[in-house]
Amino acid sequence: MEIKIVRIDKPTDLNFILGQAHFIKTVEDLYEAIVQTVPGMKFGIGFCESSGATLVRYAGNDPALIELAQRNALALGTGHAFIIFIDGGFPINILNTIKNVPEVCGIYCATANPVEVIVAETEQGRGILGVIDGARTKGIETEEDIKGRKELLRRFGYKL
Repeated sequence: MEIKIVRIDKPTDLNFILGQAHFIKTVEDLYEAIVQTVPGMKFGIGFCESSGATLVRYAGNDPALIELAQRNALALGTGHAFIIFIDGGFPINILNTIKNVPEVCGIYCATANPVEVIVAETEQGRGILGVIDGARTKGIETEEDIKGRKELLRRFGYKL
């Protein structure tokens, strides 16, 4: 077995969701779930098929985000993984909907942070072992940090 690191290639502030599913129907069901939950959200989905033709299957409503999802899914090359890049919203807006898609087995991360995916490769194929999401924690928040956190949530409209 060989361990590899695959860095997610994306613009700095762009959010994405990385997960695991189990069936080729995933791409269409993820598409429908997103447009029914946040109709104006722009997105691109890439899905790593792990049997048959073993292609990157894709969908979305924004050509640049679709291309980004295709490129990152191909770089991952890990069985039944999917990656969704979003613009015009946050993962929190669609995450529960995505988790409730019947084919979805789990979510590795939902973030705008820089991400490295730890991948294992064997003779059979590749699989995701885990992710490095952002930077190492540096300390404990201060009263000023708490105030900043609360202001940020209110600015985004998540708290009153």
